[in-house]
Amino acid sequence: MDPILAFVSIVAAIAVGAASPGPSFVLVARTSIAVSRRAGLATALGMGIGGVCFASLALLGLHTLLSHVGWLYAALKLAGGAYLLYLAFRIWRGASEALVVDGDSRTAPAGSIARPLLFGLLTQLRNPKTALVYGSIFAALMPADPPFWLFASLPPAIFLIEAGWYAIVAAAFSAGSPRGAYLRSKHWIDRAAAAAIGVLGARLVADAVPPP
Repeated sequence: MDPILAFVSIVAAIAVGAASPGPSFVLVARTSIAVSRRAGLATALGMGIGGVCFASLALLGLHTLLSHVGWLYAALKLAGGAYLLYLAFRIWRGASEALVVDGDSRTAPAGSIARPLLFGLLTQLRNPKTALVYGSIFAALMPADPPFWLFASLPPAIFLIEAGWYAIVAAAFSAGSPRGAYLRSKHWIDRAAAAAIGVLGARLVADAVPPP
């Protein structure tokens, strides 16, 4: 695959995954509603830093392993594709469930950003599924012999995706009208995200299974 096309494909796939609702989404939404927009943005920054950590580990691990173990390429595609299909099923099944935003209404002082930033970082790092998703996407879309610029550009791009998306969530859920609009359309938004993740998972599984 052409490196530029690979970069665009990886970024697009990760953006779809980041936008799918999950624990991180609920954390940022809750912080923005219960504390402040500033605290929500700090949490989004922590999410972005955590994403860079996982992406860097996935890139380093895959580069080493795939350069020495050829069969692992197909195995990662199969495992990653199966997980993404499972994730799509979970999101689709939960599309009709109400978004629950609860917990302590004072998770951080209104003027402090250190605590919500650390909370966002730890929440991201405690979710090993993030590393699995990154690994499966890299395994599926990374060229066999990627140039150095591709390795160097992916972590900052992932930071912008993760932190940028959750910053949008923080801004939206710290205001009244956008929050209500999402809650009214949650069913369709969640199912659209599930469909996109399911297509990617099916593609990974199909690529991993050799033709008869």
